[in-house]
Amino acid sequence: MIALLILATAATCSSATTQTDMNACAAMDAHVADGRINRQWSATYGVMKKRDASDTSRGGGPGYAPALLAAQRAWLQYRDRQCVVEGLEVSGGSMQPMVIANCRARMTDARTKQLAGLVKSK
Repeated sequence: MIALLILATAATCSSATTQTDMNACAAMDAHVADGRINRQWSATYGVMKKRDASDTSRGGGPGYAPALLAAQRAWLQYRDRQCVVEGLEVSGGSMQPMVIANCRARMTDARTKQLAGLVKSK
């Protein structure tokens, strides 16, 4: 059902001309980016847990998985606050939701690449 909605909206987004439509398209882009990061998070976190299980060199120090979880929680707070700041540039305007959603999508896509890079690093 969601996939059909995304496909239908994608076709509409390529020709969006009203701010309402552009806001909806930006929100959809952010939603899709959230799905990608959630899938990458599961894969990366799983690898980090396996690294923790096999790495005995730390001598009881913090592991990969707890450190990554703390970093991800901090990153989520940073992303959300940074996007509010970007949205304030057009505060009260009809494009504010679009600016915030575009920021969320852009930052989420960048973080998804970072998470993927962690899996490839070892």
